[in-house]
Amino acid sequence: MNKVTKLLTTLLFSATVAGAQTLVTVNGAAITKQDVDTELMQATQGRFNEVPAEKQAEFRKQVLKQLIAKELVYGDAKKTGILNSKEFKAEYNKLLEIAKKNIAIQVWQKRELGKVKVSDKELKDYYNKNKEEFKVKESVHARHILVKEEADAKKIISELKSLKGDKLKKKFMALAKTKSTGPSGPQGGDLGFFVKGQMVPAFNEKVFSMKVGTVTKAPVKTQFGYHIIYLEEKKPANVRTFKDAKAVIEQRLKLEKFKVSIQAKMKELNKKAKIK
Repeated sequence: MNKVTKLLTTLLFSATVAGAQTLVTVNGAAITKQDVDTELMQATQGRFNEVPAEKQAEFRKQVLKQLIAKELVYGDAKKTGILNSKEFKAEYNKLLEIAKKNIAIQVWQKRELGKVKVSDKELKDYYNKNKEEFKVKESVHARHILVKEEADAKKIISELKSLKGDKLKKKFMALAKTKSTGPSGPQGGDLGFFVKGQMVPAFNEKVFSMKVGTVTKAPVKTQFGYHIIYLEEKKPANVRTFKDAKAVIEQRLKLEKFKVSIQAKMKELNKKAKIK
């Protein structure tokens, strides 16, 4: 590992641990963690979090190197008078004109959208006619401990057998942190809420048949290994209330009306314009 790579690794690690925003300064210009994050999200089209964890650190180092290089080149461009050249000014003015037009269009669209109104009656009518849209499936909040061997799973179950309530939950979480081979282990085996069909069949079938606050009496075998499951919470299937769905409905109806109003507006503008 060369000196530059060591420095970049140290800077990125320090920012993550200490929460520092500025990673490095280049001739007085700060490069922040936000700058790196923005570049990464743009490069991956907003999917950086889907990049394998072992590759994320390397990508961050590469992007930081690129940002440092940009600052060095920009600094040299300023020193050598590029910013005062006719070529630079011509290209700069072109980009300014493009940016001005794009920003004006965005503000215009925002104002036009702001003119669109949706009445409470329209919102309620939509809700009453489309309740199927607002059905929420039954969901559960579960934790699990994943191990490779059935004997290990049975041993963990025996450790939990005599416990109930908070003692059972706390012990389960502690065992998940030390025994589970699954990625949720460090979080006490927490899988969050999920609906039927999200988990593999054997796991899915078992967890939805359990009672809240209980642990599986026998290991559940899947292609991943043997699971011990703790059911923390269960939410029955229901229909979202009008109050909960109102904002979503309003946005949908506003956009529908907006499309219609924009079509009418464009026809009007076309009639008035001199298009040859």
